Amino acid sequence: GGGRIGHKTAKRLEKIMRVKLVDIDRERCLNLSDQLQNTLIINADARDFDTLVGEGLSNMDAFVAVTDNNETNMFTCLMAKRAGVKKVIPLIENIDFIDMAQNIGLDAMINKKLITASYIARFTMDAEVISIKCLNGVDAEVLEFVVKGDSLVTRMPIRELPVIKDAIIGGVVRGDESYIALGNFQ
Repeated sequence: GGGRIGHKTAKRLEKIMRVKLVDIDRERCLNLSDQLQNTLIINADARDFDTLVGEGLSNMDAFVAVTDNNETNMFTCLMAKRAGVKKVIPLIENIDFIDMAQNIGLDAMINKKLITASYIARFTMDAEVISIKCLNGVDAEVLEFVVKGDSLVTRMPIRELPVIKDAIIGGVVRGDESYIALGNFQ
């Protein structure tokens, strides 16, 4: 896909490897050919297996699918994997599809919400993010942090913390002790 993510990905990768970008929109392909110097732009439907095979799919080291459609991204990655591509990476926006994608053999995925959450957590909380987990059936993520002793969050009760809107601190583990995170807990 030659959307914003596909364009940025190709722009970065074309400096260090050979890149082929497939997009069904002819006008977008023309615009991309002006912006990308070392990327081969192919105006085609990436769901067309014969087209991908004709472009040497089985000889590629990686296949990244970043269209606006979760199903297309998963489907084309499965086709690429079947053709022998070792590393396939779909963009999956629907968090409910992540478990399904892992169950059908897609081990690496891109999800903008999780990437953003990880970035925010890493750079705004001055803490080490241990894990991020999606909760199925609800639009929520659970993040587990290791908070440094001199961090801002250790200097005031929970109710006074400048926490991101709609975030909830569920619990605190200190050594071998676990605590419910009430407003007056510090």
